[in-house]
Amino acid sequence: MGPHFSEQAFDFLEELEHRNNREWFEEHKGVYETELKARMLEVIEAINTRLGEFAPDYLRPAPKAMLRIYRDVRFSNDKTPYKTHLAANWPRQGLEKTGGAGFFLQVGVHGVMVAAGAYSPGSPQLHSIREYLLDHHDEVRTLLAEESLVRLAEPLDGHPLIRGPKGFPVEHPAADLLRVRSWALFGRMPGDAALADDFVDAVVERFRALAPLVDFLNVPLAAVTPLEREAAAGRRRA
Repeated sequence: MGPHFSEQAFDFLEELEHRNNREWFEEHKGVYETELKARMLEVIEAINTRLGEFAPDYLRPAPKAMLRIYRDVRFSNDKTPYKTHLAANWPRQGLEKTGGAGFFLQVGVHGVMVAAGAYSPGSPQLHSIREYLLDHHDEVRTLLAEESLVRLAEPLDGHPLIRGPKGFPVEHPAADLLRVRSWALFGRMPGDAALADDFVDAVVERFRALAPLVDFLNVPLAAVTPLEREAAAGRRRA
């Protein structure tokens, strides 16, 4: 029996969808602290224990891995203050702030999403991935065709460009991969999977299948220079 969520936690999230305001949240904050936040931290701790077996470079203290439930509404037309799901992420150690690939978990009433990779890499990161693919495209194709990954994750969508990226050969054997803009894969489960005793087992099974792709991506991503990272973040000009 492993850590998982309760029906009370999902009742809270369902109600939050209809009463997404500070007054209601503060009135029910005790439920959030015990049935959502505390349980999510337990889930993360259990996942950390298992990650140590196959992805030790991605371990992260539970409070840092768990994402805040508070929404950033500064640039959004939707001013509701709270997310209606829980989430956590595990980036590669040393690449937490520079666009490294990692693992992601989102838990909500309407579904559980397990993801891994680099969802929206910045321009320097994406360029580095593409350069790496010129000589390693066969390797990533093999990873994407792995039976366990095909069984547990959706096919790579990648939000591809219509045409090949500027500066890369159009006729290259990796031409289709070079058009990819998002290197993240997703595995989805029904929401009630988070209520089961084997919830952590199901999440870890998917993380394990996705781990080789994450490691593959972090080879070029780790090579992005500090200057390129700062320029991409808008802190200085390239």
